[in-house]
Order: sequence, then C-alpha cells, then structure tokens
Amino acid sequence: MTIQKWEYLTVPLLIHATKQILDNYGDEGWELVALVPGPTGENLVAYLKRPKGA
Repeated sequence: MTIQKWEYLTVPLLIHATKQILDNYGDEGWELVALVPGPTGENLVAYLKRPKGA
C-alpha cells in the first residue's frame, strides 16, 4: 500500500480577485482546504493542498 503524500500552500487572497486567484491555483492542481480571516481581519487566507509531485 502506498501512502498519499501532500504538499501545502498558504495564499493571501485579495477580496476583489478571490475567484480568479483560486481558479488559477485550481488549474495547477491545488485544492482549497480552508479559508480563514487574515491577521488584520480584512483579507482572507486560503490553505490549499495537492498530491506531492503533481
């Protein structure tokens, strides 16, 4: 049995371009795992993952 390995990425999101940013990362194989408020509370931070080596 092979264990799936993952790589992760944290991305600050600009409110006015959220869909475009997420679509771009999605095209590269990244999957959105969580969306949380940024440190200032004004922006969002996206946590993404994809299979390692993708």
